[in-house]
Amino acid sequence: MTMTKALLPATATLVALLISACGALAERSPAPIGQSPAPTEPSRAADSCAIARPDFGGVATAADRSLFAYDVSAPLNLQKTVESTASNGVEVSTISFSSPDGGSVTGLLFDPVRRSGPRPGIVLMHGMPGTARSVTGQGLGLAEHGAVVIAIDAPFARRSGQAVRFTAADRAEQIQLIKDLQRAVDVLRTRPNVNSKRIAYLGISYGGAMGALFVGIERRLEAAVLVVGDGGLVSHFTGPEDLGFMGSLSCATRVGWFRLMAPIEPIRFIPHASPTPLLLQNGRLDVLVPEADAQALHRAVPEPRTIRWYDAGHGLNSQALIDRHDWLNARIGLDLLKPPG
Repeated sequence: MTMTKALLPATATLVALLISACGALAERSPAPIGQSPAPTEPSRAADSCAIARPDFGGVATAADRSLFAYDVSAPLNLQKTVESTASNGVEVSTISFSSPDGGSVTGLLFDPVRRSGPRPGIVLMHGMPGTARSVTGQGLGLAEHGAVVIAIDAPFARRSGQAVRFTAADRAEQIQLIKDLQRAVDVLRTRPNVNSKRIAYLGISYGGAMGALFVGIERRLEAAVLVVGDGGLVSHFTGPEDLGFMGSLSCATRVGWFRLMAPIEPIRFIPHASPTPLLLQNGRLDVLVPEADAQALHRAVPEPRTIRWYDAGHGLNSQALIDRHDWLNARIGLDLLKPPG
């Protein structure tokens, strides 16, 4: 997450973390899910001035999950403007639609308009900072292989200022993001060339972390891929790479932010993903998402799940792309991936 110099140097790692292919946690793992105090109660760690990662509580409750409910019957008010159509038949359009929490969700639609028959649909989520345009390459690649893809701008990407502000606004925007992603599924389901039973989610870095929350809420996904994701923003900022930065915040700011964000930490929600199949991809050489942090998220993931490790850094490698394509193809049906060269 590229933040201003006021949030550096400790947040320098978060810069890469949340650029279109990033996400970061720490070596210290959260307490085992399901073996903690009730999620509605402030954790003891958050009640002190300690910088240590707070106890996230048990698996998210029905009340926790109700925070992300929205009016499914509300008008989408979808607006679409075609920007270009590539020689491979992929039409790229800017789109906007109503956000359940007010305003408009903006983003891009990648549509293989020359392909026949109902197509699979994919919701694609970028990193932090970043925008839908940050994942244009991924969107084009997926559409070239037959998927109708929506990439939305996160709420922080639709305003000015730092992506994370360590205020109540961060909680409101994370809740809004999950509602906006659900509305993106609604948009895909309205497309005449999309098979509503073949919709998947692909999140990269921050998109992978928030995907851990999204898959615990959205029941209409046929599959989901979380690429170099982590347990969430609190997990990241309480990692060893950011302890210096967290120490620069006042005790009141730190405690208040923990109390607001820990109850909606994605790692609490991913146990509700079942029966949606999940693919999690991580790199053993990733300095932004240490292996212990990735494993902490993996432990919270229910079956059916597929976990893939690569001898690579945060950007992974070409084998990860091939594995991702093959895995999605087996579940929602993509066109064949041509070998390099």
